[in-house]
Amino acid sequence: MGVMYDYFAAPSDELAAATIDGGPVGLFRTVETKALDPVVVMGQLEELLTGRPYDDITDDPRCGHALVLEEDGEVLVLTVTDGVRDGLSEASGLDEIAVAWARIEELEGADPLVLAGVLHELKALAVEAVKNGERLYCWVCV
Repeated sequence: MGVMYDYFAAPSDELAAATIDGGPVGLFRTVETKALDPVVVMGQLEELLTGRPYDDITDDPRCGHALVLEEDGEVLVLTVTDGVRDGLSEASGLDEIAVAWARIEELEGADPLVLAGVLHELKALAVEAVKNGERLYCWVCV
């Protein structure tokens, strides 16, 4: 089945952490993905979107910080950097970004058209999050 990564926007870390049992679907606007981990893959996306160096991104305290974990780490709620949120909300040319993103090692073999679709969903999520003063999170289920 693989790992599920559900990205969502929430008004606080506490409300995001409350999604640990069952995930954010139905509670918050959510983009469901596989293979798009919030540290390596989304960190490289942030680098593409903003030009911020990858090492600076991974040093960001909100880069994959575990708010809560259960079942010996098989279910987690992680923070996502504000740079991903802001970069997505302001991004244009998502189809071209998807082509570049598909070239990273972790996404080898991924279809840029599929990635572009996910980027458009993530952009809509980010735009709404910025508008509502929310941050992005990732619910992970192994």
